[in-house]
Amino acid sequence: MAPGAGPRASRVLGLLTAGFLFWALVLLARLVQIQWIRHPEYAEAARRQHIRELPLPAPRGSILDRNGSLLAASLALESVSVDPRYIPSPEEAARLFSQTLGLPYGPLRDKLAELQRRRAGFVYIKRRLSPEESRRLRALGKSWIQLTPEVVRHYPKGKLAAHLIGTVDFEQKGALGLELAFDGTVGGKHGAVKVVSDVWRRLVQPVAYEAPQPGSSLALTVDERIQYMAEQELEAAARAEGCSSGSVVVMNPHTGELLAVATYPGFDPNVPPRDPDEARIRFHNYAVSVPFEPGSVFKVVTLTAALETTDLRPETIVNCGNGRIALYGRVVHDHHPYSALSVADVLAKSSNIGAIQIGLKVGERRLYEYVRKFGFGQRTGLPLPAESPGRVRPLERWQKTSLPSVAMGHELSATTIQLARAVSVIANGGLLVKPRIVLWRQRPDGVIEREPAEKPIRVLKPETAFLMRRLMEGVVLHGTGRAARLDGYSAAGKTGTAQIYDPVARRYTHFYNASFVGFAPVTEPAIVVAVTLNGARRYGGEVAAPVFRKVAMTALQLMNVPKDIPETAPTGPTDLDADANDVAISDFSQGPEPEVPEAAPPPAESPSARLVAGLSVPDFQGLPLSAVLERALVLGLTVEAVGSGIAREQFPPPGSPLQPGGRLRVVFKP
Repeated sequence: MAPGAGPRASRVLGLLTAGFLFWALVLLARLVQIQWIRHPEYAEAARRQHIRELPLPAPRGSILDRNGSLLAASLALESVSVDPRYIPSPEEAARLFSQTLGLPYGPLRDKLAELQRRRAGFVYIKRRLSPEESRRLRALGKSWIQLTPEVVRHYPKGKLAAHLIGTVDFEQKGALGLELAFDGTVGGKHGAVKVVSDVWRRLVQPVAYEAPQPGSSLALTVDERIQYMAEQELEAAARAEGCSSGSVVVMNPHTGELLAVATYPGFDPNVPPRDPDEARIRFHNYAVSVPFEPGSVFKVVTLTAALETTDLRPETIVNCGNGRIALYGRVVHDHHPYSALSVADVLAKSSNIGAIQIGLKVGERRLYEYVRKFGFGQRTGLPLPAESPGRVRPLERWQKTSLPSVAMGHELSATTIQLARAVSVIANGGLLVKPRIVLWRQRPDGVIEREPAEKPIRVLKPETAFLMRRLMEGVVLHGTGRAARLDGYSAAGKTGTAQIYDPVARRYTHFYNASFVGFAPVTEPAIVVAVTLNGARRYGGEVAAPVFRKVAMTALQLMNVPKDIPETAPTGPTDLDADANDVAISDFSQGPEPEVPEAAPPPAESPSARLVAGLSVPDFQGLPLSAVLERALVLGLTVEAVGSGIAREQFPPPGSPLQPGGRLRVVFKP
């Protein structure tokens, strides 16, 4: 051994020993840190790596029509996903999915390669597989292919009542319509399962489980058959007339139950929207969310207010100024130069000047009061998102021209559902009812909870409502609504044609909101039907009344409502001359005046009048006023009621020959 080698070896050995001791101390410190100091943190990290929580979506409750027909249901499907870090290669994975699911190979391969490069941990390959696709993937036996359950909302009727029912988003949460409004009821509560997985993320065993709670089911007031007919007729009319949109509401006037709520254009909630325009269609439920100027339909409110607050009666003669009236520097024209009309004919012929004269007689304050009584300017309370209250300006903001404008149905706006509700006041004898869309809810345990109905509010005297029924029947028999006549059923209603205002050009266009609102049968109304077509080129009596006729006939037959008049086919065209007055507001607004035929067909004889020929005057004595008016309405008699209480005297006396359209004076005393 060389001199000095021993001491150097000893120093090297000492340094190595010290180094080993140092690293031993470092490892020991690290071990203490891992096993003791930071043990909970690392244990939780390990737990997260091996224990996963998988969501268990709750199936949404079903939505049914009033007869139990399924409108919306949840289906249990599967989705396929992968962790790009554990796939054999982007090429092999893309090839398998392309062959099994028919996905394009190239884009999928590039996507998986990019995600693998970024060390992404999860990606859906395809969601909502068909049962056959799930079977084919399982047959591959690949541990890196993950199939997870997914609940999918399905609408078996496609477009039927789509705006009303609504849709859900990708998380199965309500996005539109009743799906959104009742999301907390129908949606249920999601569950979860915790599972242990190995390094390849293969499931080993479950360690915890929380069961999902299914949602409650809803039964709607809607009748699928009536809804289908309403949608078909609405779409046919809208396409034929080139209308941009439209809506139909069918309502039970006594209970407020909505039998149909149709909107055009529609959509299929099973198919995602293809572009922004198609997506916007889904947000426009024209029946409840999009108000418009109702036009002459609103004359029903004007005349009702007059019958209740003034001395005007149906036979009272109204000066119509030979079709011209000057108001506050503006001139309003009726298309036909009527010199004078009875109050009844003002409604039947839809005279704007007659309506203005009647409105002036009522006065601003009382007309505004009845506008509000009929429910305009306020939401109906339907449990639907984005219901519009319409627009009724406060009385203090009315201008000099507001009274004549409102009397004709302008300078305010309303939705189709509001029009149906307002006319229901006439049809049910003077009560303002709240529209209903849900009949009952069924909890997952099977318990059925009936949806309570709100008590209606009396806003009209019964005799006023009965009298207005007769006046509105005249619109259908010999006025602007002849195209609304029904086979075997009496019908009443009102046409409306309001010019659409162009805010850019700041003038009224030659396109109209054409509408018809009516009810049938007249003596015991079973339904109210409101029809609106937006962007029409013709008038309400021509385009909306025929839709009313077809929908009402179908609804009455499906409801087994007995016929009340002989079955005779409707004859004669609509009184276009009178219906043109629905749009004469164009003069008042300095817009163009539409051209329409000047000649009107002769008045038709009332079916109720034909029924009473050869009969004698019945004995009304001892009956209350409401019963007298109802019986007189059936017989086609006009009753002049004097006093209140019980009928004590009448002229002509009982047994006298009964003349169709005859007049009867009845004295009522306590």
